[in-house]
Amino acid sequence: MYKKLLRPILFNIDPEKTHDLIFFLTGLIFKIPLSHFLISKFFCLKSPSLETELFGIKFPNPVGLAAGFDKNAKLYKEFSSFGFGFIEIGTVTPKPQDGNPKKRLFRLTQDEAIINRMGFNNIGVDRVVDRLKSNKNVVIGGNIGKNKKTLMSDVIQDYLISFEKLFPYVDYFAVNVSSPNTENLRDLQHKKTLKTLLLAIQQKNNSYHKKKPVLLKIAPDLSNSELLDIIDVVKETSVDGIIATNTTLARENLNSSKFLTEQSGGLSGKPISNKSNEVIKFLHEKSNGSIPIIGVGGIMNPKDAVDKLRAGASLIQLYSGFVYSGPSIVKQINKSISDYRLNR
Repeated sequence: MYKKLLRPILFNIDPEKTHDLIFFLTGLIFKIPLSHFLISKFFCLKSPSLETELFGIKFPNPVGLAAGFDKNAKLYKEFSSFGFGFIEIGTVTPKPQDGNPKKRLFRLTQDEAIINRMGFNNIGVDRVVDRLKSNKNVVIGGNIGKNKKTLMSDVIQDYLISFEKLFPYVDYFAVNVSSPNTENLRDLQHKKTLKTLLLAIQQKNNSYHKKKPVLLKIAPDLSNSELLDIIDVVKETSVDGIIATNTTLARENLNSSKFLTEQSGGLSGKPISNKSNEVIKFLHEKSNGSIPIIGVGGIMNPKDAVDKLRAGASLIQLYSGFVYSGPSIVKQINKSISDYRLNR
C-alpha cells in the first residue's frame, strides 16, 4: 500500500516538507484512542529469537531507527510502535541551531538514495531532554555532536555538555564525528584527536555510579589504515562499540540526474550498502569480533539486513529504507532476522 499509493504522492512533495508532513500526520494518528495498541499489533513482531542483549541493554529486537530521522525526540514512542527495537535520536547539540540553508535534502529515486546536507539542525539538548523525560520503555540512543559555531579547540566541551544532560534519559550514546555536513567535523576521526575526545567522554562517563555504553559513529570513506586506527582508539579508550556507517561523500555508479548527483552532502541508501558491509566486515575481522557493531547504510530490504549481520553486525539501523519502503519493512526485516537466527 505504501509503495503503490502513499509513496507516489509523498515523493511529489519536497523531501523536507514531506518529512515534516509525515511527522504531523503520524502525531495526529497516534492521538486516536487505542492507536498505539492497534498499530503495534499490526507492525510489531515479538519473538525470543529477536531479543538481543548488547552493551548490557536488552533490545526487544535488533532493528533500530537511525539517527537523523527523529532528530528532536518528537515521536520516538510512536515510531517504536512500528516495530523498531530502539530509536536513536539526534544528532543533538548543546545549543539549538537551524542547520544549513535550504534546500538541503534530495531524493535520488532512480538510485533509491538520499543526499542530505542538513547540518545538525535541532532544538538543542535542553528541549530534547524535556521530551525524553516521559519515556518509559523505549530503548533510546543519544547521538551527540558539536554546534556549527563552536571552534574546534572547544569541541570537547560541546560533546560533554550534551553527554551530561542526556545521561539520565538515554540507554547509550553515539558520538558522531562522521557527518560530512558540519565543517571540519570529520577531522575528529584522526587518531590522536579522536582519542583525546573519547577519553574525555569516558572520564565523564566513569564519574557516574553506573556508566552508559558509548559508541563511535564512523564514515564509510575511511581507508583500511584509518579503520585500523579506529580499532586501536576504540580499544584504548574502552569505547563499547562502533556504528558503521554514516553517509558517504562518494558518488559512484549513480543513475539519477547530474543535478541531483552533484549536490553536496552525504549520500545514503542503496548505493552505500556494499561499502558499509565492507567496512563492517573489515572491522569485525581485524578486531577478531571483539568490538560490537551496529550496521547501518543501504538496508533497503530484508536480505540487506541479514547481509549486515553476516558481515559482523549485532544490531542494524534503518533510515533510507524506511523512507523508500514504508513502515512495513521493519516487520519484514525482523521476520528475516528471526529465520536467519533460528536456522544458523
